[in-house]
Amino acid sequence: MDGTPMDAVDQETFEQIRDAVRRFTQERLIPAEREVEETDTVPDAIVAEMKELGLFGLSVPQDYGGMGLTLSQEFEVIAEVGQAALAFRSVFGTNVGIGSQGIVIDGTEAQKAEWLPGLASGEVVASFALTEPDAGSDAGGLRTRAVRDGDDFVINGSKRYITNANRATILSLMARTDPDAKGPRGISAFIVPTETPGITIGKHDHKMGQRGTRTCDITFEDVRIPAANMIGGEAMLNQGFKTAMKVLDRGRIHMAALGVGQSRRLINEAVGYALERKQFGQPIADFQLMQALLADSQAELYASECLSRDAAARFDAGQRITLEAACAKMTATETAGKIADRAVQIFGGAGYMTEYPVERIYRDVRLMRIYEGTTQIQQLIIARNMLDRHRNGTRL
Repeated sequence: MDGTPMDAVDQETFEQIRDAVRRFTQERLIPAEREVEETDTVPDAIVAEMKELGLFGLSVPQDYGGMGLTLSQEFEVIAEVGQAALAFRSVFGTNVGIGSQGIVIDGTEAQKAEWLPGLASGEVVASFALTEPDAGSDAGGLRTRAVRDGDDFVINGSKRYITNANRATILSLMARTDPDAKGPRGISAFIVPTETPGITIGKHDHKMGQRGTRTCDITFEDVRIPAANMIGGEAMLNQGFKTAMKVLDRGRIHMAALGVGQSRRLINEAVGYALERKQFGQPIADFQLMQALLADSQAELYASECLSRDAAARFDAGQRITLEAACAKMTATETAGKIADRAVQIFGGAGYMTEYPVERIYRDVRLMRIYEGTTQIQQLIIARNMLDRHRNGTRL
């Protein structure tokens, strides 16, 4: 399937969008970081401005009220937003990625018409309900069940660490519809309004970092939804895992963009501090060991950017990018972690103090190597795809 929207944004318009997002990030989001850290909440005024900018609809086709950006364009925009605290991107990130793309990619026309305009405007917020207490990296091991009952499905089970669950209007829910199927087979995807009786959303989690983000557990007790809410309709019965994988391929480039954005911010903070901070009568930037830390960070950032842009371009050209997306997500997020560690080292004792942003970023980026597929899962995906290609006669 060609990933490029039929109504793709032209380059001039895209550059205007990217520049507007860059200004918004620098002038509104970064100055509000400390407030978010202290209150654990993104201000409503900023959320309203995000809606006005169209950030909730970056990846929704223009026919349904979104911007219809290509994945390459989305990467550049998210890398700009990603220079600010990750909580800001989290507010609209599920609408752009894993919460909406199942509907965009595999939804029926009726489902697209009903839900995508609201998702694009931000009036509807979507969450991606896949992870469970006993099924995280092993998505095929999920136990939440959806049992057919006439024209409905009845859902029972639980989900864990669901981003934006307590903000969500709808859930893109993965549930087992064939209890006899093993692993990823027998799973279907559903659109589940959160106001449906039987849904209980727990308190939001308190995490090491990323204050202002919202993740919660969800329980389902005899939750009844129409069979028409199955993403893609009856033709997609027991095909939900395939939908999830398509969504996650694109989502991993989105995660790579965040890693790139955080790495850029960290390098800028570290270079600025190294030029100002003096030891032995000169800026620490003059010392070769400090320069080595900065040089390694810049080289690894550049590699992450090139890798991710190539993967996004391949997606837009209609290629399957499961291997490339995993490479990009793994590399960009691992790089952000390494650069964060170096930045704290360059700041020295100051880097351990909350008054400097590198302390918070160091905690924030640690989660990036876990969510939407841990680094170890990316390694497995990469290796399996390498072996499959080799068996099929494809050389690297």
